[in-house]
Amino acid sequence: MEQGSRSARQVALDALTACERQGAWSDGYLKKALRSAGLDSRDAALATRLCFGVLQNRLLLDDYLGRLSTMKLEKMEPVVRNSLRLGAYQVLFLNRVPHHAAVSEAVELARCGSKNPRSAGLVNGVLRTLVRQRDTLAPPADPAVRYSHPRWLADAFAARLGGEEAEQLMAADNSQPPTCAQVNTTKASGAQVLAALQAEGVEVQPHPWLPDCLLLSHTGSLEALGAFQEGLFYIQDAAARLAVLAANPQPGMRILDACAAPGGKSFAAAIAMENRGQIVSCDIHPHKMALIQAGAGRLGLDCISAELLDGKTCKEEYLDGFDLVIADVPCSGLGIIRKKPDIRYKDPGPLEGLPRVQSAILDNVCRYVRPGGTLLYATCTLLERENEDMVSCFLERHKDFTLERFELPDGFDGADQGMVTCWPHRHGTDGFFFARLRRTAPLS
Repeated sequence: MEQGSRSARQVALDALTACERQGAWSDGYLKKALRSAGLDSRDAALATRLCFGVLQNRLLLDDYLGRLSTMKLEKMEPVVRNSLRLGAYQVLFLNRVPHHAAVSEAVELARCGSKNPRSAGLVNGVLRTLVRQRDTLAPPADPAVRYSHPRWLADAFAARLGGEEAEQLMAADNSQPPTCAQVNTTKASGAQVLAALQAEGVEVQPHPWLPDCLLLSHTGSLEALGAFQEGLFYIQDAAARLAVLAANPQPGMRILDACAAPGGKSFAAAIAMENRGQIVSCDIHPHKMALIQAGAGRLGLDCISAELLDGKTCKEEYLDGFDLVIADVPCSGLGIIRKKPDIRYKDPGPLEGLPRVQSAILDNVCRYVRPGGTLLYATCTLLERENEDMVSCFLERHKDFTLERFELPDGFDGADQGMVTCWPHRHGTDGFFFARLRRTAPLS
């Protein structure tokens, strides 16, 4: 194999090992590693495919490898375990990679990275056996293993959806999400942006049910596209855009986006407002202010200003000050497994504390909604305790808020009650929840 291909595999191995040893996020680590490795676009795509593919199928790969290895996987060095996973993923899932090449590259990774001189022989033996038996190995009967979802998460999905639909959701979690481009209609129409992207060689399709949304493929570097640099579009999943549309921002409104980074909902609101009004986009992390400001500047949305603010801390001058407050709160992120496959493997223990954080943010930012104004609560998770249960508890504490219905395309249950969950397997979107709440105006 070419040196570039070995470098791609090494980057993938480093990312997988960092995820295990350091708790790194694969997407963030990969971006830095790909830059420092200087891979061309083809090898960068291979490294990303290998890393994400192993993470999407880790429990399944471990099941197969565990049947063939005399040493338990948990006893191996992380670099050896992940070399095996990389080789097994290529043998089982990548038809264009010759089996002998997948095996030899995995052996070389183990030889270079392991402290044990026998590791290379172990990897060689296990993967050669896998190549011989790949067509006769029975897949695991348990869907949680087959789709590589930890037992607690598979059980949570099954309790919510039933076993058959939970299996469909887990399969969707392992699929490739579309790249959704939201058109900046303050600068161009959807048809104009579609034509501009096609002229740059991008494959483009209009979204099937969301206006001014385009599905992109074969983009290359998005940031290098002229249409991107001109601010004709930004990247945001259809579900997140739908949440903002449910809140119904209007020209001239004063809006607070309480947990705004990297700014997608602020951008969606500003475009819906025709860039007329005021949006204050807040986040707790200083470095994310620059992301919001850069995005707004590229899109030409000068109604947006970024401010450093903790959503749990009251800012007195904001009380009763906004027509709409958007609270897309920190959450477990279990609706975006397609984009961040390693989220599923994070320790579920700390997730139990998230509702306290979410409640604290809601209890604070709801006071910024003027009487008669709107509060949009949103998460990118699918757990009821962070979604429907959170809204129910909030309404018990705040009698001056009520759920309010909104209009959405067909196929989204709950809009007439004011709460909607978007599902990857039903709607082709991220898993996403949002609720629209109206603060009742005092009696005159």
